[in-house]
Amino acid sequence: MPTGSSALTSRRLLALLSLLQSPREWPGPVLAARLETTPRTIRRDVERLRELGYAIDTTRGPQGGYRLGAGSELPPLLLDDEQALAVAIALRAAETTGTALEEAALRALRTVTRLMPDHLATRVGRLEVEAATDRARGDAVRVDPEALLRIGDAIQRREEIRFDRPAEPGAPEADAEPRPPRRLEPHHLVLRTGRWYVVGFSAEHDDWRVHRVDRMDLRLHGGQRFTRRAVPGGDAAAFLEARFRGSTAADGGWPCVGTVVLDLPAAEVRPFAGDGTVEDLGSGRCRYRSGSWSWHALAAQLGRFGADLEVVGPPELRDACRELAERYARAAVARPPEVSAATG
Repeated sequence: MPTGSSALTSRRLLALLSLLQSPREWPGPVLAARLETTPRTIRRDVERLRELGYAIDTTRGPQGGYRLGAGSELPPLLLDDEQALAVAIALRAAETTGTALEEAALRALRTVTRLMPDHLATRVGRLEVEAATDRARGDAVRVDPEALLRIGDAIQRREEIRFDRPAEPGAPEADAEPRPPRRLEPHHLVLRTGRWYVVGFSAEHDDWRVHRVDRMDLRLHGGQRFTRRAVPGGDAAAFLEARFRGSTAADGGWPCVGTVVLDLPAAEVRPFAGDGTVEDLGSGRCRYRSGSWSWHALAAQLGRFGADLEVVGPPELRDACRELAERYARAAVARPPEVSAATG
């Protein structure tokens, strides 16, 4: 067991290393003031870090100080709980990126977890992350790591989570009536384009639900235990993608799928076909089959090719094309500029 003095020294070394990792030079007196110790102690601590393998550069003179240099070897890592948690979550998410580093990330996660305090290692071990991919990039949203750990705990314990939804910006708070907390049987955490989602089953609605973690205010205590269910389709990431498509089908496909013949060569359509299929018909024409979240969206999508087309089916796509054509025709009519009522 470390003595109180050695534990204090270890915490100070950890705090010193954390400061030195910032891209700047730290004068000794400034470090001493930040760590509430003396410049002499700072000098001793710097030497201890060097003995551990950290390359620390020293610049002498009035403007001199200390900074972490590039070492020839990877020294032992000193991480506080918050830093260790950040590394663990990042490595857990890296397992799902589809890169050749997945196996290395898993090994690194195991190494970091072994070095964590038992209470933190246990919670990180319960955290399972899946990843959904999408062609569109989204801006990452900050999520409280504690919320991820609590949801991960609930998934492993098969315990309901209870949460509130924060009020929307601009919504009147005084007139809002208090609502009971929402309840969800959490089954999966999914990372999609920088946002965290929990996929779970709502007993109240007798249906599967998806919630963004950053929009959940978790209650302190969870709900009752539940029996694990299989997510529709068996793949939580695919299920999330299907919900973004507006699909409730078992295969997660687009809810609206149609076929047209385009007066374009297949070679010109394929680079822009997305997840659609293209069949070469010869004579500069091709058959294109694609889907979208609505018939009007699919009809509008077809217009981007800038070519004549024939709707093969279904009738809903033909109706949507006709309605859009009428709407666009009205929009194309030149209108006289409005005359101001004020005259001068």
